[in-house]
Amino acid sequence: MNIGTLYGIGVGPGDPELITVKGAKLLESCGHLFVPKARVKAESVALEIVKSYVGGKTQIHELVFPMVTDKAELAEKWAESARSIAEVLKAGNDACFITLGDSLLYSTYIYLLRALKEVLPEVKTVTIPGITAFSAVAALTNFPVGEGKEPVTIIPAADDLKAVENALMGDGTVVLMKIGKRLQPILDLLEKAGAIENAVFVSNVGMDDERLVTDLKGLRNENPETGYLSIILIHVGKGAR
Repeated sequence: MNIGTLYGIGVGPGDPELITVKGAKLLESCGHLFVPKARVKAESVALEIVKSYVGGKTQIHELVFPMVTDKAELAEKWAESARSIAEVLKAGNDACFITLGDSLLYSTYIYLLRALKEVLPEVKTVTIPGITAFSAVAALTNFPVGEGKEPVTIIPAADDLKAVENALMGDGTVVLMKIGKRLQPILDLLEKAGAIENAVFVSNVGMDDERLVTDLKGLRNENPETGYLSIILIHVGKGAR
C-alpha cells in the first residue's frame, strides 16, 4: 500500500509573513489540508493565518478539538481526527496539518501525531517548525530571552500556579504561556515576587487585534478573556534589568 506523507506545519503566532518559506510552499501544493479549531461553528485561527498561501484546489478538512479537560473525551477526539487523516493517507495522498506557533511546542499536533501512529503505525511524517509566539513577542518588544548563561524557563500557566511562583523565585527569563483566564492571579504572583515592572504582556501577537502592555498593573480588573492567546515575558532574579 502506497501511504501518503503527513506534513505538520507550524504557522507561527499570527502574522502571515512569519510562516517559513518551506511551510508556505507545502501549503501551495497541498491537496488535503487539515485545520484545527475549538468549536464546530468557530473559525480556525491557524487557517486564517495561512489562507493566502493555500492552493485553489486544496481540500480543507476541519478538525474540532474542544476546549475540555476530560481525558477520555479528548482521547476520542484525537482518535477520530487521526482516523480522518489516516483515510486520506491510505489512499496515497499527502496531507498537511497546520498548528499555531511551533509544531512541537504545546501544540495540538503533538497529540494528533501520537494518535495517528496508533491508527496507522507505518505513517510517514515530516514536521516543519514555526516561529513561537514568545519569539514574536520578544522581537516586538526588544525583550532579550536568554542572555549569556542565564536560564530560560517556559511555563504553561495551568490552574495550579505553583510552577509559576517557583519560576519567579529563580533567575533569568520566564516565559508564561497559556495564560487564559488566570491573568489576575498571575498578576498577583508577579507583584508578590517584585517582578511586575520587569515584565511585558502581549496578546494576539502579529494579528489585527494585537495588544502590547508594558505596565502590567494596568491589566487589573480586565475581562477574563484578555489572557487568551497571550504571552508574558519576565526578567527575574539576576536576570532582572
